[in-house]
Amino acid sequence: MLADARARAADLPAVPIGPGGGAALRFVAALLDARNVVEIGTGCGVSGVWILRGMRPDGVLTSVDVEPEHQRLAREAFTAAGFPSQRVRLIYGSALDVLPRLTDGHYDMVFCDGDKREYPQYLEQAIRLLRPGGVVAFDNALWHDKVADPAARDADTTAVREMLEQAKEHEGLVPLLLPVGDGLLVAQKR
Repeated sequence: MLADARARAADLPAVPIGPGGGAALRFVAALLDARNVVEIGTGCGVSGVWILRGMRPDGVLTSVDVEPEHQRLAREAFTAAGFPSQRVRLIYGSALDVLPRLTDGHYDMVFCDGDKREYPQYLEQAIRLLRPGGVVAFDNALWHDKVADPAARDADTTAVREMLEQAKEHEGLVPLLLPVGDGLLVAQKR
């Protein structure tokens, strides 16, 4: 089922999370006994399936994406994985337009895999959305090994670097960078 979703993603600019990152997301969702999760960047549904597999049976995944085709493919992946439609809420739109309309302190987990240049703003929104003890996770935290290269100064790399620094310095977060896939930052809200 995930292999099918990955195959559909080959035609899209959205690269799905790898098996190591997906397993880590499932683990975190299970550890939190997650009931409410926000995903920024629906992609083709691979990360959403991993997260749903870790969530409690009555949990709801809210996934935001600017591409209707991504959401259509994700819906197919969720259905193929056996998740009923009421377990997933797909919201079309820009994350920075949608996130401010979501409820403060209501979410157990926020997973970010959208526009890398918006990562610092996603972190700010995630802190507001998370309940105490909730976790924010960012895929591509190593950004093709460019984050550690001071010569890499493109907009995406600079933004990922800025988000990592914000997470490290924020007194209300306990961050951990996991070396899975292209890097997965997880940070728990105190």
